[in-house]
Amino acid sequence: MCRVTLNYQYIEAAPLTPSAWCNEGEMVDESNKKPSRKNSGLKDYVRAEQLVMLALAIPSGCVVGLLIGSWLDSHFHQHWIGLVGIILGAVGGFVQIFTVAARYMKDKR
Repeated sequence: MCRVTLNYQYIEAAPLTPSAWCNEGEMVDESNKKPSRKNSGLKDYVRAEQLVMLALAIPSGCVVGLLIGSWLDSHFHQHWIGLVGIILGAVGGFVQIFTVAARYMKDKR
């Protein structure tokens, strides 16, 4: 339950300075404060890296699965292992996307 307390301060015939009419931080709304930009530049780069990782997860998983499957096809003289490698690579890419998205949603809370 949210409790709101109002604090009134009467303004007399004093000059209008911030200390004359401000409650000096008693009614500061923390949710509307702007975040400090001191360390947010690095956080922006990390988020951009995570989005690039999401964009490359499935294609790189499929390529790695194809390469490993092709090698196993030539080693065991089969023709179906490459297709299984592509499917397993795509599944691995989806798992990577879900883990990064879950971490991103957890950080937003």
